[in-house]
This record gives sequence, C-alpha cells and structure tokens, in this order.
Amino acid sequence: MPTHRETKIMPYTAQQMYDLVGDVQSYPKFLPWNAAARIRSRDQFEDHEVMLADLVISFKVFREKFGSKVVLWPDDLKIDTEYLDGPFKYLKSWWKFRDLDEGGCEVEFFVDFEFKNAILQSVIGMVFNEAMQRIVRAFERRAAELYK
Repeated sequence: MPTHRETKIMPYTAQQMYDLVGDVQSYPKFLPWNAAARIRSRDQFEDHEVMLADLVISFKVFREKFGSKVVLWPDDLKIDTEYLDGPFKYLKSWWKFRDLDEGGCEVEFFVDFEFKNAILQSVIGMVFNEAMQRIVRAFERRAAELYK
C-alpha cells in the first residue's frame, strides 16, 4: 500500500494539536469512517504514556474493529501508533508537532497500512490519497472548533 506523509502549518500551538490528536476516544465525533473508539488501557511511564485502543472503522459495506498501541511522547510532542489486531496486515503511523517562531505550529503526519481483505484493500486503494486528506482536514476542522 502506498504511504501518505503530509506537513501542515496550523494557527494553533503544538500542544493544542498534540492534545487533539492524542484524544483518541473523541475520534468518532469528527473523523470520517470512525464509528467508535474505546480505550482498553492507559499506562503512564516516566517520559511517555502507552494507550491501547480499539477503533471501529466503517466504510461503505465494511465495518471492522482494530486495536492499536498509541504511544504519547509529551516532551517531544510526538505520537506513534502501531497495529495490534484486526483487519490489517500492518499499520504504522506517527504525528509530530513543532511550534513555529512566527506563531502557530507545524504538524507532520505519516501513515502506512495494508488491509488483509483484498476487496477492502482495493476499494481503499482507489481513494487512498483522498481518504488521507479527508482525515487530515477533519483534524483541521476539529482544531478550529476547539481552539477558536
């Protein structure tokens, strides 16, 4: 599956964007194709937090639950995600947030995944870049709602 990497300049602080992306249980409120989210566990370590989460994705006639490990790095303003279980062969993503001297912040997003189901993979493959752009735009709209 092709990967997607995107960098955006946002008029918010890096901390605000980090908090928004790290609020996984709120994803169904604003993310396309995300029908549900449940946090299995949260473990706090000295320099990071590990969250195990289940997300339900719903796309056309497909509805699948998958588990992921989300590692929150508050000092670095970075979020790493790894696939645990569900319909993917693999899934990796990360977000990086950096305040800019002139105000606002730079948000960097990367994702790479492949579904086990060939039919779902081909459906997503046809609209992959558009789907990733819709997800990034959904985070932008959510930031505008929260941080006006």
